[in-house]
Amino acid sequence: MKHKKAYHSITRYTENEPIILEGPLSSKELASYQFHGQLTAFRPPDKQFEAIKQIADFPEGRIIIARCKDVIIGYVTYLHPDPLERWSTYKMDDLIVLGAIEVVPEFRGYKIASGLLEVSMMDDFMENYIVISTEYYWHWDLEGTKLSIWNYRKIMEKMMAAGGLKPAPTDDPEIISHPANCLMVRIGKNVPAASIKKFDELRFLQRKKYRSMRGGF
Repeated sequence: MKHKKAYHSITRYTENEPIILEGPLSSKELASYQFHGQLTAFRPPDKQFEAIKQIADFPEGRIIIARCKDVIIGYVTYLHPDPLERWSTYKMDDLIVLGAIEVVPEFRGYKIASGLLEVSMMDDFMENYIVISTEYYWHWDLEGTKLSIWNYRKIMEKMMAAGGLKPAPTDDPEIISHPANCLMVRIGKNVPAASIKKFDELRFLQRKKYRSMRGGF
């Protein structure tokens, strides 16, 4: 499948200035901006900026950003699953992962995260993908938000719904290790039935392995 990317943008407003949400952007376009020093959820800001610039130039890679003037204050990434993850088992070209979403703390409350997802799905080519996000409570900013696990989960689900992602069952060991963890999924309207069937198998790989051990029963 030839991956295509169409640029879109929207604007969110704070009390002081507008926030531009735009993408997908190339590494060259990203390099023209600064990366906020408080975007530290995954690694030091400079290293994370380099990482998202690399993702931006993958054939399937997509980076949508939120910026205040020329400073990136939020972003979301999309790319194929890591080769070591179960989601890459079948090497599906039409399966991509919402790998990271992050917003600077002082800009939370302006629906920046949900806006990033809205811009992501404005591109009609996203209808050719199964988009997944694996949510683990130990990655959530419970301390910074002062929210309980379950209240954070509710907010996270609402945010993901802005991009059309909904909770889906799976037997993935890490996800089922805690009831707050979940798999979020969006299946584009152009995804073929064969891919949906493969994805259903991926969601329940443990069940498939067990059946194989039992001789298919």
